[in-house]
Amino acid sequence: MTESQILEVPIQGMDCAECTRHVKHAIAEVPGVDSVEVYLASEKAVIQHQADSINITTIRKAVASAGYQVPEIDENDANITTASSYTKTILTLLAVLSGVILFIIVVGEGLGLFEAISTRIPWPVSLLFVILIGYPAFIKVIRATLNRQIIAHTLMSLGVLAAIAVGEWATAAVVAFFMRVGDYVEGFTTERARQAVKDLTSLAPQTARLVDQDIELEVPIQQVKIGDTVVVRPGEQIPVDGNVISGHAIVDQAAITGESMPIEAGPGTQVFAATIAHQGSLRVTATHIGSDSTYGRVIKLVEEAEANRGDIQRLADKFSTYYLPVVISVALLTLIIRRDPMATAAVLVVACSCAFALATPIAILASVGAGAKRGLLIKGGKYLEILPSADVLLIDKTGTLTLGKPYITDILPVEIGSGTAATRKEELQDKVLALAASAERYSEHPLAEAVRLEAFQRGISLQEVDGFEALPGLGINARLNGDTISVGNRNFIEGLCGQKLNLDVSEQLQTDGKSLLYIALNGELCGLLAAEDKLRREVPKAIQEVRDLGVTKIVLLTGDNQVSAAKLAQHLDIPYQAELLPEDKIAIVKEYQAKGQTVIMVGDGVNDAPALAQADVGIAMGAAGHSIAMEAAHVVMMREDWNLIPQVLRIAQRTTRVIKGNITFTLIYNFFGLTLAAFGILPPILAAAAQSIPDLVILGNSSRLLRQKN
Repeated sequence: MTESQILEVPIQGMDCAECTRHVKHAIAEVPGVDSVEVYLASEKAVIQHQADSINITTIRKAVASAGYQVPEIDENDANITTASSYTKTILTLLAVLSGVILFIIVVGEGLGLFEAISTRIPWPVSLLFVILIGYPAFIKVIRATLNRQIIAHTLMSLGVLAAIAVGEWATAAVVAFFMRVGDYVEGFTTERARQAVKDLTSLAPQTARLVDQDIELEVPIQQVKIGDTVVVRPGEQIPVDGNVISGHAIVDQAAITGESMPIEAGPGTQVFAATIAHQGSLRVTATHIGSDSTYGRVIKLVEEAEANRGDIQRLADKFSTYYLPVVISVALLTLIIRRDPMATAAVLVVACSCAFALATPIAILASVGAGAKRGLLIKGGKYLEILPSADVLLIDKTGTLTLGKPYITDILPVEIGSGTAATRKEELQDKVLALAASAERYSEHPLAEAVRLEAFQRGISLQEVDGFEALPGLGINARLNGDTISVGNRNFIEGLCGQKLNLDVSEQLQTDGKSLLYIALNGELCGLLAAEDKLRREVPKAIQEVRDLGVTKIVLLTGDNQVSAAKLAQHLDIPYQAELLPEDKIAIVKEYQAKGQTVIMVGDGVNDAPALAQADVGIAMGAAGHSIAMEAAHVVMMREDWNLIPQVLRIAQRTTRVIKGNITFTLIYNFFGLTLAAFGILPPILAAAAQSIPDLVILGNSSRLLRQKN
């Protein structure tokens, strides 16, 4: 079996979704190509093909046949250049200059000022101006026609021919001029939308300070390998995903998580490529590099987002396909019924099919790019379209609603020896905690980590133990200053004490869903610690915002016990289902979907991956660095902040409103434009100027999405 390979190819000249379809069709026809996706935002094609079956020259010819270019790459400076770039620049300047002159002449003629001048221009000169101005568009039309395709410029070119046929050379030249203006407007519109993606790409690390036998060498990022050690100095960008092995710094992770607050990084801290170190230097061992780094995956997901098209976008694409033949039919009817060639030309010229093609992707690109800057990766317009219609939100508990690890909530000392009744409660608590934390110093149990963290926060120093013994399922024993400290569950401590522990308070703590640790000193109970996983502080407010945004049913799904689930669900005033396996969560998602409801699932992206994939929209929380979460979910939250949940719902609702507004405006505008042109009210010159207006309106409307505050 032949091995399949992936080839990424830059494409120049694409301005709208219609362009991507033409490029995709041309590449797909190349023998050996299995599949191809063409991305407008990142201006590239990703081609899956059989090994050794195609090469860049073959792809370049196919793309050129569709009227676009695969640029040459100068390996010395990595800048993309084309052989004809200078020629095109000169032609463009001449075309604009000539068009402005002709436009002034035509306007002057309409006012009766330049009639003598315009009538004295020989027709060969006018024809030369028409060809010079419209040359790039005419070439595209010829190539599209040879490929049996109709593009937007086809209609305007027919309008130019109609004007020439009746001797309106000046009109033909002005229409050709506005064809070029339209190209610039479409290019500007698309470029504005893809700017957010380019901003992300520009932050990708290009070099690294590699350590080789204690010698620092600055090398291109491509030369860094997994396991290499890199040095990051103050103010520099961290070039790789990796683990800090030495040094301390304040790291700005906004490029990855969208979080403005920096973190402290030291030995053992995981750091990410494209983040910035301040107030210190770091040595980092590389675990992921380049496109495999978290930032590389972020860029890839944003670039590929446009491939996941929703129903609105597919409808717009289909409408655009059928719209051009309809316009040609209207033009023919105008010619047959009114016998007015200029009105016919105006119909062809005013039709703005690119506006339909731009209406959806421009808004999607803007929202996806803006979301990525906030730490939200949205994998396409499909999910932006689904989110506003969601009516069920299913939520995992541990690591999603809660912080995902236990914290000490209660420290209950038992009186030790005489005179302790007069000792303050806080001092006794510190004594019990100091014993437990020192004994648990080398334990890897999650509850041991919670004990050590509480001691650290209280400023308690841990003592070195002489011996340590872990008893799986029971607890630990440790020797400290000749005493034996035991920490473990109730059965373990009762066995040491030789009697049943009659503690009413422990029963209450267990009823509250807390985990208990009993501490014994030399076989005598001296204290009790209670721990539980804490609810994220922002969750209650965020859930209320989700309700306000129209999600009527919110349900807690957890594998945790009934007591813990009930307590949390009651606090949030939501129903729950507990003690669930991953397959149970999938079944619940399917159950709601079978009722015709649209389901959002929020989880931590690892054990919840199956349910995230099954949901209509799966949202993975805190997925920075986790490839499983990025792959399984449809929306990825790069930081653990529940405020992002209502935020992504608002982004989706605004995007849907903008898209519907774009399409509605374009439909109304084109209807009136075609009607006015068909009845001779809108002359070809004004029709040529008018056909660029929808693009500008779509740009202005969609650009609002780039300025979303929350």
